[in-house]
Amino acid sequence: MGTRAPTPYGEAQAHRFGRELARSGIVIVSGLARGVDQAAHRGALDEDGDTIAVLGSGLERPWPAVPLVEEIASRGLLMSEHAPQVPPRRHHFPLRNRIISGLADGLLVVEAAAASGSLITAQWALDQGREVFALPGRVDQPMSSGCHRLLREGAGLVESPAELLELLYGCSPSTSRVPPESNSRSRIECALEGETLGTDELAQRLDLSVREILIRIVDLELRGLVTRAPGGLYRLT
Repeated sequence: MGTRAPTPYGEAQAHRFGRELARSGIVIVSGLARGVDQAAHRGALDEDGDTIAVLGSGLERPWPAVPLVEEIASRGLLMSEHAPQVPPRRHHFPLRNRIISGLADGLLVVEAAAASGSLITAQWALDQGREVFALPGRVDQPMSSGCHRLLREGAGLVESPAELLELLYGCSPSTSRVPPESNSRSRIECALEGETLGTDELAQRLDLSVREILIRIVDLELRGLVTRAPGGLYRLT
């Protein structure tokens, strides 16, 4: 769950969690809203995983009306408590969130403003005895304030899909944070999946010198695979 207007970080993290959790056989449940929800659904579908979209309208009048609707209908599941022809109405959406949390083993909030509807879903989840988790974000980013509020109130802090799997199901996370070099994808690309990092942190994670990181990252920039972000940071294109 999360905001309809995520930052690039939030959208990348939602896609990352959706994809990697689906790879582990977890069904991704969300509400098809633009932004974080759609990124999570997309991540699951990109991994050929299972995903459920709970609508705030009838099945014959899905909202938002985006191509992703047809893809989920054919490869996942669309669900609604409304009659097929019921149009989307504002009050339907916070109410449908109780179904999302009820279907889930746990609720993850990726990015949310202080008054986000995701916080309503988090309350539904707590009332239903579900666990609530949140991703930390930048302290100067308004879309982090809702997650930080949840963390202050006792939500579980998670930084990776492996950590979430361990907390929910007792699955042991991989001991290797970054996979070995391969012909199809470099270790730097793997390290930057869902992340925006500087050369010092990349060097630490990959056990390489900063000089070696700079040599490799310039090559990736020239190939259009990595782009430079403000503050001397790098992210995938």
